[in-house]
Amino acid sequence: MRPRPFTFIADAPDSTDGRALAERARRAEAIGATTFAIPDHLVEILAPGPYLATVAAATERLRISAFVYNNDLRHPALLAKDLATLDVLSGGRLDVAIGAGWNKPEYDAIGLTFDPVGTRVARLAEAVAVLKGSFGDGPFSFAGEHYTITKYDGWPKPVQKPHPPIFIGGGGKRTLTLAGREANIVGLAPRTLSEQRGDPRSITWAATEEKLGWVREAAGDRFDDLEFNVYPSQWPITVTDDLRGEARKVIDRMKARTGHELTEDEVIASPHIFIGSIDRFVEKFTELRERLGIGSFLVGDLDDLAPVVERLAGT
Repeated sequence: MRPRPFTFIADAPDSTDGRALAERARRAEAIGATTFAIPDHLVEILAPGPYLATVAAATERLRISAFVYNNDLRHPALLAKDLATLDVLSGGRLDVAIGAGWNKPEYDAIGLTFDPVGTRVARLAEAVAVLKGSFGDGPFSFAGEHYTITKYDGWPKPVQKPHPPIFIGGGGKRTLTLAGREANIVGLAPRTLSEQRGDPRSITWAATEEKLGWVREAAGDRFDDLEFNVYPSQWPITVTDDLRGEARKVIDRMKARTGHELTEDEVIASPHIFIGSIDRFVEKFTELRERLGIGSFLVGDLDDLAPVVERLAGT
């Protein structure tokens, strides 16, 4: 089976000026980025809805997406209305990316209960059902532990049928099992690392293979139709000719934070560590696609990786 073309997700989370955001989005489109995204956090970044609408209005082909909506911050029926509106106004260029939420300090700041991960994932599963029901033709009802919907006919309906692509990302088996059942795009994430907590082996090639196994088990016959995404984590995107020297810096920082030490080869091969020369990035992304089926990459503001996107986009 021929591998699906590379897709690249750009972002500009520091943008606070509409004209500048539009210019950056148009530049990303010209370089060959597939999608423009923004995180969904209660920090100093713009809200996803107006941000994505601005990007859509300024571009012609660029897809738009949060990376990713925190399900716990909005009722899914209300979110469905916002998302369908974005899909209509963009002419069908929306990806629906959603997760269970993970950043406890944000919950604490607004007095929102940070439930155990099993509860958050169960609520996410129900939310996905509500989103799909809201996007569907005609009224629907849903009775779950977290949401109850009674003969609700969501409006507007999205341009993309039966619904925009669903992106679900996570690093644990419960979330990735849900993604395997329900998503079109699966985001493979490392486990969160905090001070003296967490195991950095979650970023390794071997851990990624294990996560793909969970998705495969849940997806069954639809596995080959899924798209897989990874993003840089724990270390900024770094273009350098000193690959092993940079890997050593990553190792030292992770060991100081968690007490665990990876090898240089584990760091260099990690799907979540974006370091090396431009040629090395091209080689690595190609290897990830050929060996693991991962062909979607979050490449940030494109200041560093524009040459990589230009060489690989559409191939």
